[in-house]
Amino acid sequence: MSQALIITVLIAYFGILILISYLTSRNASSDTFFTGDRQSPWYLVAFGMIGASLSGVTFISVPGKVVNDGMAYFQVVMGYVLGYIVIAQLLMPIYYRLNVTSIYEFLEKRLGLVSYKTGAAFFILSRTLGSAIRLYLATVVLQLFLFDDLGVPYWLTACITILLIWVYTFKGGIKTIVYTDTFQTFFLISAVVICTVIVANALNVDLLGLWDRISETKTTQGNSMTRIFVFDDPNAKNYFWKHFFGGMFLTIAMTGLDQDLMQKNLTCKNINDAKKNMYSFTGVLLVTNLLFLILGGALYVYAFSEGITLPAKTDHTFPTLALDHFGTIAGIFFLLGITASSYASADSALAALTTGFCIDFLNFKKREEAEKKKLMLLVHIGFSVLFLLIILATNWYISQNPKTDIIDIILTLASYTYGPLIGLFAFGIFTKRVAQINWLVPVVCILVPIFCYLLDKNANLIVGNYKFGYEMLIINGALTFTFLYLFSVRTKSDVHATY
Repeated sequence: MSQALIITVLIAYFGILILISYLTSRNASSDTFFTGDRQSPWYLVAFGMIGASLSGVTFISVPGKVVNDGMAYFQVVMGYVLGYIVIAQLLMPIYYRLNVTSIYEFLEKRLGLVSYKTGAAFFILSRTLGSAIRLYLATVVLQLFLFDDLGVPYWLTACITILLIWVYTFKGGIKTIVYTDTFQTFFLISAVVICTVIVANALNVDLLGLWDRISETKTTQGNSMTRIFVFDDPNAKNYFWKHFFGGMFLTIAMTGLDQDLMQKNLTCKNINDAKKNMYSFTGVLLVTNLLFLILGGALYVYAFSEGITLPAKTDHTFPTLALDHFGTIAGIFFLLGITASSYASADSALAALTTGFCIDFLNFKKREEAEKKKLMLLVHIGFSVLFLLIILATNWYISQNPKTDIIDIILTLASYTYGPLIGLFAFGIFTKRVAQINWLVPVVCILVPIFCYLLDKNANLIVGNYKFGYEMLIINGALTFTFLYLFSVRTKSDVHATY
């Protein structure tokens, strides 16, 4: 693709996002920013959540992983389904019954102020790191295929990326994002479908024939690229039950206990609409992830058949083929897809982090509207700058470790940072106890992830050939729950027991 075409596409795309922002943020108040005035249509929320959940990491890393792991990642996706059922039937009814703006207000009502602040702090840590690293992928693609040739330094690319997100989210917040994410999800899914069809046509096969070609192609491990289930080696990182239950708990943590995605659900009119949203979203997400895996297999079949030399880093496989080998239409839709997936995830995270910090740490409910808007703007800018710093740090780290798999970084970080949230919420929901000494709650939530990290790094000395995967999140949450239980007493207060 030519540089002029890439720039034209990006200008048109962000022009539409800014127009949507203008139309949806008129007469916006702080409540509009945080809750969308609780008037969002459930079907728009459901569709838009696809883009916010997948991100640029899924868009690039999942297809790239097929060459090594086949379609084993789908085991994680199957676990997602069970996780979403738990969210819809257990967590969302609690949030709606309590009428919360920040989901961590549940912890205050149930366990007290210290637990509330601890949970909110872990969300801010988790979502800031995860979303900034996801956004890093989009900046890298733009840098490699556009800004390098223009002589633009990477730090400026990162600044432009953050500035664009800030411009269309700073006023309308979550109300704007419900609509911009719907717009962006359309392009994300369209990009996957169109690129898959283009590859199939290039190989002169229909979709069933494409699946057969993928099945006949081997991964670097010698297995079929369509292999999904791994039952033969319990010690393997991608063993089925590790992936399945890891996916289930990753979903509960990264969606059900995450202000970002739950904030969208809480903009629905009532719990019934929110459940419709969740189940619709689950079905579409399942199909979309399968499409990503099929696309990944198709990319490698095409590259092998054409003798194309691929980049050593699998994250660069899709962008290289789409922008350099598949023609203008594929290039345009790839560009729209990676932009949509990255920005849909990052913009909602930025709004959720602003909401979380304002509600959970700045006592917003007791402030005047003018003061709220001023503080909200400052917090929004602050998190934008923090995103920028993390993106620049990630770029430096990847330059020192070029074989690093971004999706594994994100899910591994989630295993450590979301574990305490699972433990805290499970303790609050399934027991009638409170911490005996309040300050022990943050101590437990900090020390348990450190222990889990040391356990993972020294696994060969403790459990032999066993390799920890995403089940580390379960271990982390279970240990947090156990220690909270050991240092607790049965509550005597009806206030803390009511939710």
